[in-house]
Amino acid sequence: MNPFIRLREAVIDTVLSINEQQVLNAGTGTAPAPTDDGVALAAALKQAMQQFKAQAMDEQGKLVAYQRLRNDPAYLAYRSELTPQLQRFDPASLPDRATRLAFWINLYNALVIDAVIAFGITTSVADQWSGLRFFRAAAYQIGGLRCSLDDIEHGILRANRGHPFIPGPQFAASDPRLRWIIDPPDPRIHFALNCASLSCPPIGVYRAEQIDQQLDLALRAFVAADVAIEPTRTEIHLSRIFDWYREDFGGTDGVIQLLRQALPDDERRAWLLQARQARLIYRPYDWRLNLV
Repeated sequence: MNPFIRLREAVIDTVLSINEQQVLNAGTGTAPAPTDDGVALAAALKQAMQQFKAQAMDEQGKLVAYQRLRNDPAYLAYRSELTPQLQRFDPASLPDRATRLAFWINLYNALVIDAVIAFGITTSVADQWSGLRFFRAAAYQIGGLRCSLDDIEHGILRANRGHPFIPGPQFAASDPRLRWIIDPPDPRIHFALNCASLSCPPIGVYRAEQIDQQLDLALRAFVAADVAIEPTRTEIHLSRIFDWYREDFGGTDGVIQLLRQALPDDERRAWLLQARQARLIYRPYDWRLNLV
């Protein structure tokens, strides 16, 4: 498996013109000392996200004023003071699952914002190769290892299940980043990760001490706002997220069961609880940039 993964990565990076040496936190600030206090770093990341939300997002966390944030002191401090600390930080030192989940979700959402600004994205993160390039090019050096958005989502948060459109796991069997994966994965993370697009879930600020409640709320809020039912056609219309990550939810039956549990107590849930069959209709994903 290792030779296949290495070859696959080399081919994709060549096709997408991705420089494996390029990261967004290279050369920012002064050379950082090793960071031993993972809890403090996770707290600083949470505070940075709170400041981003206060300064440059709408109330729901759906839209971001990227140009306003570009020169905001909170963002400049994040770039110059926080991201350099990641270079020599070992995420395996984070003390528990809840802290790891909150850390990686917040870091993913912060990296997306940072990459949109750094790459000068103005219309869509999917302008090139349907988004494949953006999610592989946006990366930080963490613990001396390059870690992209794809690595965080498909390698770490999804326990190395791999990209839904690329064969094989995200990390090879010998990859040192395997020490960072969160296993078993929590499928609710799909409603916490924001990819700078209009169809994405809102941006939240996740806290270790509340992570289970926050993920449950993210799931329920997304489902309540997203799911529509056509009873006469026995159709459920829902986000493409449920299609891409169907296996994370336990297949089609798992998706339907999740909806039965997560929908509010309204006519949609009542219909779904008594329905013997239903056809899932996945909407096209709106990849337009989530600009205020």
